[in-house]
Amino acid sequence: MKMLVADAIVECIKLESIDTVFGYPGGAVLPLYESLRKSSVKHVLVRQEQSAAHMASGYGRVNNTVGVCIATSGPGATNLITGLATAYMDSVPIVAITGQVNSKKIGTDMFQEADVVGSSEAFTKHNYLVKDGDDIPRIIKEAFHIANTGRKGPVLIDVPKDIQNQYIEFEYPDSVDIRGYKPTIEGHIKQISRIHERINQALKPIICVGGGISSSGCKDELIEFVSKTKIPVVCTLMGVDSFPNDNPYFAGLLGSHGYPFVNRAMNRADLIIVIGARFADRSTAVISDKIPNQHVIHIDIDPAEIGKNVKTHTPVVGDAGAILRQLNSYEYRNEISQWSDSIREERKRYMDENINRSFQEPGVNPCRFIRAISNKLGEKAVVTSDVGQNQIWTAHYLIAGNGRRYFTSGGLGTMGYSLPAAIGASFSVDEDESVTAIMGEGGFQMLMGELALIREHNLNIKVIIITNERLGMVRELQLTAYGDSSYHGVDIGFNPDFMKLAEAYGIKGYLVEEDSQIEDVLSGAYSSDEPCLIQCRVNPDFPTLAHWRWK
Repeated sequence: MKMLVADAIVECIKLESIDTVFGYPGGAVLPLYESLRKSSVKHVLVRQEQSAAHMASGYGRVNNTVGVCIATSGPGATNLITGLATAYMDSVPIVAITGQVNSKKIGTDMFQEADVVGSSEAFTKHNYLVKDGDDIPRIIKEAFHIANTGRKGPVLIDVPKDIQNQYIEFEYPDSVDIRGYKPTIEGHIKQISRIHERINQALKPIICVGGGISSSGCKDELIEFVSKTKIPVVCTLMGVDSFPNDNPYFAGLLGSHGYPFVNRAMNRADLIIVIGARFADRSTAVISDKIPNQHVIHIDIDPAEIGKNVKTHTPVVGDAGAILRQLNSYEYRNEISQWSDSIREERKRYMDENINRSFQEPGVNPCRFIRAISNKLGEKAVVTSDVGQNQIWTAHYLIAGNGRRYFTSGGLGTMGYSLPAAIGASFSVDEDESVTAIMGEGGFQMLMGELALIREHNLNIKVIIITNERLGMVRELQLTAYGDSSYHGVDIGFNPDFMKLAEAYGIKGYLVEEDSQIEDVLSGAYSSDEPCLIQCRVNPDFPTLAHWRWK
């Protein structure tokens, strides 16, 4: 069948079961947008191209599929890169399609020409510059396959404008066979047997889970594994929703911004089983690498991550779900109840202390505020958080897992992520699933223009802005590094009136200034099917972690 390349791109997207794309048009994608106009694929006009990648991330993460974003050439394409780098660090599958100047003019510095393939190479799993329109069906089929298999990640396709206007014989491939690309799925049977033996010998084991659990779609297999072994579970920031947070075996977040009792347990454990986590610096910063007789098992689909940051004694390359199914075929007989009970008691004591903590200065206790939000959520919910103090408070006091998903920017730490990711998720969630976006005023103001989409598309998103007139996390890091009053460049000297801003966007606004207002405001906001913006004023000196000094 004869077809324009631009029409073929849209047809390929439809054949991959994608019904919504996020983008911003321009001269180099005019043919593609004309094809979108005539198609059934919904196009969401973002207000900044970076948001298109974050929205594609939120859209795809809801159903563990691929998100699609589109941008024009030059600055449109380069604006995508931060969003693609965010997805790359967190192993989120995205297919980004960018326009490019006419193929015969590449390299002549035409208007809005930029080498986006070269620029994005370090931040994508793979990328393509299309040189022949006949290759488009194969390239798009490969792009979706690469993005959503193995260690998942973003793929970029750069399509010159003249090629978009070519006619080709269209046939979409049924399958993909990429030479040299064969991700390992099943774990080596001898290594699986060794894990079984180690678990039965361990007295103080811990399971550490990351985003690979959600990426593999194996949360049920993890629950089964924990119910069989009775081993406490800790998580990385990307793994907060990998295991039910109200499960008695859930311990909490580890690492530099994790629970202190979790880090102590990691340093006492004789067996650590890492599943689907990079075990990067944030996770390992406060963990000693000199624990006598401690054995580390690392399970990951990316062999490059195993042993990269922490010495690994038993490496297993493969898909987390496949390996958990292999491990679940064994029976486990070890008795570690005393170890599990001690961690459970420490968690309860820590959580109760901080949620009920009183602060003499004005402002809301953010621990109590986040837990109150958590109590308003239904069984199915998506909560996004930005980067900074809001991220840590949310990761600590949100009850995630089961049908509650938690999306954030983990590896790159991209401010501005939360709002567009929540918007993208809203186009993919079920009708009975709520969406809440939590952020600080710093991250919010980076991409706050996306509020327009909430009203334009009548999205029932609860936008939470935790304000303290600071870049709070950076300030804490400065104080920790340089001592009392040693901070600079972090005071936000002026904020807009967020209530008037909400009104300007046609969204109802609420202000919470003290703990006594939390319940009434949240009850009103979450009982409504309308979007709203809630500003929560927190005292600037309220820390993210209880063991940090209170200034």
